[in-house]
Amino acid sequence: MKSSIAIRDVKLYKASNTLKKPIADATHTLTEISFIVMRIQLENGIIGESYLLSFQYSPNAIVGALKDIIPVIKGYKANETSAVYQKLDDLAEYFGNQGLLRWAQAAINIAMWDAWGKFLGQPIHKILGTHKEKVSIYGSGGWISYSIDELIEEVTNYADRGFKAVKIKVGSPKVSTDVERLRLVREAVGDKVDIMMDANQGMDLPSAMKLAREARDLNINWFEEPIHHQNFQGYEILKNQTGISLAMGEREFDTLPLRELATRNALDIWQPDILRIGGVEAWRESAALAKSFHLPVLPHYYKDYDVPLVCTISNGVGVESFDWVDPLIDNPMVVQDGYAKPHNLPGWGFSFIDDRMNEIKL
Repeated sequence: MKSSIAIRDVKLYKASNTLKKPIADATHTLTEISFIVMRIQLENGIIGESYLLSFQYSPNAIVGALKDIIPVIKGYKANETSAVYQKLDDLAEYFGNQGLLRWAQAAINIAMWDAWGKFLGQPIHKILGTHKEKVSIYGSGGWISYSIDELIEEVTNYADRGFKAVKIKVGSPKVSTDVERLRLVREAVGDKVDIMMDANQGMDLPSAMKLAREARDLNINWFEEPIHHQNFQGYEILKNQTGISLAMGEREFDTLPLRELATRNALDIWQPDILRIGGVEAWRESAALAKSFHLPVLPHYYKDYDVPLVCTISNGVGVESFDWVDPLIDNPMVVQDGYAKPHNLPGWGFSFIDDRMNEIKL
């Protein structure tokens, strides 16, 4: 086998998990659960892999952004993650360093880290330095489109599997509907399971304030993205006048909102999305900034990346779990007694199953 760790080839794939029927939160309806998978091959034959959650949105746009970076990254070594990030950042400046181009930037970064870990024969959390061996994990879902029976089935299933916390969607046309759904979830899971709520930016400030107050007796741990993520003053008002803990960060492509909200004392939990924020280094830099404001980190969605990363920082308090990717990969994350441990195989420790993917022609 050749010793070179330079990137020789890149391939893209699509993998999907079937939905029985569409699901919806306060702002989006999802008709499919799909992923774009990137595989890079090094000169020595090692394969590095990454994936991004795409749903049904703009498939040609995100694939186009990924295609555009392929000629740029070929020839770089797998350990040159920072150099590639800066190169792509410079090239993206004309059209903007946020949005689709940031997703593409992160996808190659994550794949390069996977390849580098495999070359070293070490998992990512050991390369970066382990702070803890396991991390708390919560079950996510509770879609507004669910019937009451579907909602209760999902949260009780999480509780039966050992999850100690669940998050459900809010932002229904009537606040009273959200309160009733939260009440039924509390009755179903009892007092030993924490409950969080997520409005996906789907509420205005008066409705969010009303919900925060009316849900107080249900012991809600925190309120995620109640209003538009750039309404910094609204977050400040909501926290100061209701006292509820606020969480956000998944929509952010940089740390400016983190700094703005933290200086206003309008944020309690920072939730970086590793694809939107730009990859491993950017994720960790945002976690360090959160720590400087004494804020905990509880990232968005990507548990197979977030569990190992949270285990490398001192202010990581948990990760989010959906089951969507589990049937598509060869080594799904194991949850036991409300905790997950990072994979101990080299790199990220898992790969997509070939038979579950369709190659995207470049």
